[in-house]
Amino acid sequence: MAIEKVKEYFKGFGIENRIQEFEVSSATVELAAEALQCEPCRIAKTLSFVINDNPILIVTAGDTKIDNSKYKEQFKSKAKMLKFDEVLETIGHEIGGVCPFGVNENVDIYLDSSLKRFKTVFPACGSSNSAIELTIEEIEKYTPFISWVDVCKK
Repeated sequence: MAIEKVKEYFKGFGIENRIQEFEVSSATVELAAEALQCEPCRIAKTLSFVINDNPILIVTAGDTKIDNSKYKEQFKSKAKMLKFDEVLETIGHEIGGVCPFGVNENVDIYLDSSLKRFKTVFPACGSSNSAIELTIEEIEKYTPFISWVDVCKK
């Protein structure tokens, strides 16, 4: 199970006990915000794309959408999301639990600047009923990301 991969990943940092698991679904931004009793914008949603057969993840604020022109300028490619049935095998987490922690090898991860307006955000932890609260400094520390990008609409 993917949440076990994330717990094992976070054990290396000693923060596995900070993962929150819910009795209800947190599979969408709205459901996660309800489970956490926070604003939807503070949910750190992780989007799965493919560029020339290479998977990438972009972690964005919950109230944002990808800006296709900014994405194309950043990645020199049209934004193409992974298909629903490709996500688990390609990334290592199912839709609803996709996060930048404990993912498969050869998945490039980017953090979108839309996250920087918050003191803390809540990414999922590999399942559709989990999350962890992290500061921006912590998300940088615990995410094996390549760089910050600006690919969302303002």
